[in-house]
Amino acid sequence: MNGGDGGEVTAAPPAGPPPPLEWKFSQVFGERTAGEEVQEVDIISAIEFDKTGDHLATGDRGGRVVLFERTDMKEHGGSRRDLERMDYPASRHPEFRYKTEFQSHEPEFDYLKSLEIEEKINKIRWCQTANGALFLLSTNDKTIKFWKVQEKKVKKISEMNIDPSKVVGNGSASSSTVSSSPKPCLANGAYPDRSYSCLNNDMTFPPGGIPSLRLPVTSTETSLVARCRRVYAHAHDYHINSISNNSDGETFISADDLRINLWNLEISNQSFNIVDVKPANMEDLTEVITSAEFHPTHCNMLAYSSSKGSIRLIDLRQSALCDSHSKLFEEQEAPGSRSFFTEIIASISDIKFAKDGRYILSRDYMTLKLWDINMDSGPVATFQVHEYLRPKLCDLYENDSIFDKFECCLSGDGLRVATGSYSNLFRVFGCATGSTEAATLEASKNPMRRQVQTPSRPSRSLSSSITRVVRRGAESPGVDANGNSFDFTTKLLHLAWHPVENSVACAAANSLYMYYA
Repeated sequence: MNGGDGGEVTAAPPAGPPPPLEWKFSQVFGERTAGEEVQEVDIISAIEFDKTGDHLATGDRGGRVVLFERTDMKEHGGSRRDLERMDYPASRHPEFRYKTEFQSHEPEFDYLKSLEIEEKINKIRWCQTANGALFLLSTNDKTIKFWKVQEKKVKKISEMNIDPSKVVGNGSASSSTVSSSPKPCLANGAYPDRSYSCLNNDMTFPPGGIPSLRLPVTSTETSLVARCRRVYAHAHDYHINSISNNSDGETFISADDLRINLWNLEISNQSFNIVDVKPANMEDLTEVITSAEFHPTHCNMLAYSSSKGSIRLIDLRQSALCDSHSKLFEEQEAPGSRSFFTEIIASISDIKFAKDGRYILSRDYMTLKLWDINMDSGPVATFQVHEYLRPKLCDLYENDSIFDKFECCLSGDGLRVATGSYSNLFRVFGCATGSTEAATLEASKNPMRRQVQTPSRPSRSLSSSITRVVRRGAESPGVDANGNSFDFTTKLLHLAWHPVENSVACAAANSLYMYYA
């Protein structure tokens, strides 16, 4: 794209898909030693970058939220935006450090339903920053909380103004010239003789000061304080599976199995039910809501997915209760392919909008699918993640692994998608036109340790170069993408892509691994 020595940038035709990324290990937080037993409360259950990518939040099953902040930009003395303005070469990959943590949720008990509510953090969402403070939403199964994390300057006593070793038993300094003989005093404790008064009437100290008066010397320390600003409770009968901020900065949604509620951040005692799929008779229930997310730029649009593998796009301007959708995205099943497991593996566990809002990425048990919101006839790309597990569906059903809910994410430039798998593996696919990128990485210090070049199938065009179906991934049954036997007890469910750089954070049990390319 560089037009020569003069530095002119000239328009050039696109040179095909970008080359595959080479992933490298960056950092790990909470690394386990060999044989160390993982505590249930320490297992990470949510990961989220903020919009700038300068902060990262994780939630765990113990109800804690841990915040990390980016450090590699601070070493150059400015924010990323300042460095870009200075044309400073930002060659270093993102590096983070522990910032603070706080207890977001505690275990509760619903006495009306005799139901124990665990403290596990289901989702975390960052809100707009203000006055140098960080704001975020966190939720467990029933209660959403709005947190403010801010630096507070706290005064602490660091030392006394005189050395205690020079002070004798009565509290006066050993070098003091004040006489220790008893002095007559009045009933109120004052001295009748002015010469014994410490302070004159003009409130000035005597010459040489008061050597026996010990005063604390304070120093100012800066500490991070997390404060719960609001609690949004008692609005969901079923477990909350999603929360999502609106682009207007004022509202957010929360979704459970049957309903989606709209909240104002400033009002915690009132919400509006905008989607309700609960039938009059619960025996007629055929599908539930599995995930919901606001459009990144259009404040009136949101999408939600269902356990039947469909995604509905709704417009809040149409009606107060959005029972009817404006668009429905679903893929028709092939005739004769239906089995006992068809509906289970079709259930969508997570959806994400691309940064520009044009595409929606969905994850079901077997695949990743990329949908164009302007084309509801079918996905524009399908990426095989667990196709080799199809012969093992019966075993997966027996041990409940078939119900595992894997998350998905898109890169900030929209050229790649990622999702987790078993054996602490995660998959990265290129979704640009003509791309055959398909990488399998392990959540360890050597992510490419089990990497084998995965054969790709050619793209199959439907109607244009943009509309395509891509099917890539491992095809050999009984083993994972690289010929290794699979471990269903170690699963990588949660991961997040940095909003502006090719950097991925993923959770393997209680460890947070970060990679860059």
